[in-house]
Amino acid sequence: LVFRPDWENVITPVIDFAETIPEVDNSRIALLGLSMGGVLAPRAAAFEHRLAALIAVDGLYDLGELSVRNIPGTREEAERLLRAASAPELDAAFEQAMAHDPIARWAVNHGMYVMGVDTPRAFNASYLDYTLTGGIAEKIQCPTLVCDAEEDIFFKGQPEQLYDHLTCPKTLMEFTTEEGAGAHCHPGAMRLSIARIYNWLDDTLAATRP
Repeated sequence: LVFRPDWENVITPVIDFAETIPEVDNSRIALLGLSMGGVLAPRAAAFEHRLAALIAVDGLYDLGELSVRNIPGTREEAERLLRAASAPELDAAFEQAMAHDPIARWAVNHGMYVMGVDTPRAFNASYLDYTLTGGIAEKIQCPTLVCDAEEDIFFKGQPEQLYDHLTCPKTLMEFTTEEGAGAHCHPGAMRLSIARIYNWLDDTLAATRP
């Protein structure tokens, strides 16, 4: 199985199943998305309204922005190149970037695998479909926690974009380098980040307790 952008079609069957388990409190089901899950989980919550809370670690608004940001020209021109039947100059640029940057090489090779595509350009094109633009973020209804890392090398600025577009009850939680939590998804301070997330979840779900 590979990724798909309409993540509600993944989460809704899970909630359907969870609701059949007697031990599950159906009024207190929360969804947490990590890394790329920072766009997948909000996408699911936009269309699956049985969720009591949503957590995006770290928040993502438009994954396609990562694919187009280093391509000269307008966003529309960059998207056309990414989706074109042939774009040899762009293909060569991707190959060069992978040859000189180990992070880019890992990201693209892994990305081709999980997206089910065969070329670096097809991988970058696939990101264009993973977005909360066009009013999708505004459809989220449940209380939402958006986490942000001070020195995120992948999605800098995206958590704030997601937070700004939310119309539901919302919290932006920032993690700093000084406390060891400034990297993407806070691997240097997991106990701290998870404690803060669960404290928020406790407070958010407190009103649903019998």
